Amino acid sequence: MELLIETRNLYKNFRKDSQSIDVLKNINLKIFKGDKVAIVGKSGAGKTTLLHIMGTLELPSEGEIFFKNRDITNLSENQLASLRGKNIGFVFQFHYLINEFTAIENVVLPAVVNGFKDKNIYERANFLLDKLGLGKRKKHKPSELSGGEQQRLAIARALINNPEILLADEPTGNLDTQTSQETFDLLDEIYNEIEMTIVIVTHNRELADRFERKIILEDGYVKAEIN
Repeated sequence: MELLIETRNLYKNFRKDSQSIDVLKNINLKIFKGDKVAIVGKSGAGKTTLLHIMGTLELPSEGEIFFKNRDITNLSENQLASLRGKNIGFVFQFHYLINEFTAIENVVLPAVVNGFKDKNIYERANFLLDKLGLGKRKKHKPSELSGGEQQRLAIARALINNPEILLADEPTGNLDTQTSQETFDLLDEIYNEIEMTIVIVTHNRELADRFERKIILEDGYVKAEIN
C-alpha cells in the first residue's frame, strides 16, 4: 500500500502564560492510500491538533511529518500551502463559506487560489454539485442553504482539486440527527466511489464505527489503534 502521511515521534505543545501545555506526545502514525480512519477521544485529547498537523495547517513542536515519504517538516509556508492546495481537502465543523459568493463560486475558489485556470474547473464544480444533490442550488448564496446543504457544499469545495486525502474535523458537529445520517452516507459514497483516503475527527460513535480503522487518543497519546 502507498504511504501518504507518516508522523514520527511527534510532539505538540503550546505556551499559556508561563506554562507549557503538552497537547500531543510521541505520536507515531501511518496513513495509507485508501485508508478510512476515524480519530476519536474525549474533548481535549488532541484530535483536532493532530488532524491540523497531518494537514500541514500546524507544525509539530518536535518530531517529523512525511507526505508520500517526503519530509515536509521544514518546508516554507508557501511550499506547505502549495502541497495542501494540490493534495489535501478539508471539511470543518464550521463551513467557512463566503456568503458573498454563490455556491459554485465557493466550490471553485480553492482551484482559483491554487492557480488552476482550466475551464474544466467549472465542469468539475458542476459535476460535484450535481453529485452532492445541489444541482439546483448552484447560484444560491450559503445563507440561502440549509445546514446540511452548506455541509455538502463544503465537501464539494474540498474535492474540487481532486485531492489525494480528505481530512474532516467534526463534520456533523452542528447538524441534526437526520442531516448527520445523510452526511455519514455521503462520506461512505465518496469513499466507495472515488476511493479517496479519508481521515475524520469525530465524537460521534456511530460515524466512527463506520470507519475501518480507529485511532483512539487519550491525554495526547495514542492509546490504541483498532483495525
